[in-house]
Amino acid sequence: MSRRPVPQPAVDRMVPFAGHAVVVGVVPGQAPLVVRTAASLAGAVGAGRLHAAYADTSRYVVEEHADGTVTHAALDPDAADDAWEAARDALRVQVGAALADEDVAWELSYLAGRPDRALTHLARAVDAAVIVVGTRTPGTGARLRELVDGSVAAHLAHHQHRPVLTVPLAVVDWKELRTPWEG
Repeated sequence: MSRRPVPQPAVDRMVPFAGHAVVVGVVPGQAPLVVRTAASLAGAVGAGRLHAAYADTSRYVVEEHADGTVTHAALDPDAADDAWEAARDALRVQVGAALADEDVAWELSYLAGRPDRALTHLARAVDAAVIVVGTRTPGTGARLRELVDGSVAAHLAHHQHRPVLTVPLAVVDWKELRTPWEG
């Protein structure tokens, strides 16, 4: 069995910014700065639509659809299978509040599985020019999660051909930054 080569970024694979969708990764409780940045970019390039998307890691993809949506199910077969709907509705309210003053058409996609794969699938389906994600907020828990799971932005940048815009959510003063060996 021979492996097909992974398509690489190239000039002929570029999706022009003008007139193409923007995909933005959202998470519950996220600062509005990420969605507002994506909306600003969408407005600046005349994007037809802003696609906000959340990938629920407690669910898995049953089927991917051509429009970027997915059919999904709970990883835990004993979990209530409709609990995700409340999370989706809360995210819709969160994104709506962040975009209340913005003049941009948007929709929310509730996806499942690995965030980088879910965002890539959606971006491909809607022919997005760029994917916008936020950084993790600093803290021991965030550093540990990033060590174990990796950075969504880094995974995206290395595994698909669209540009990734990473929005900083907190800045660490370089003077305060310590490497692990500095104690």
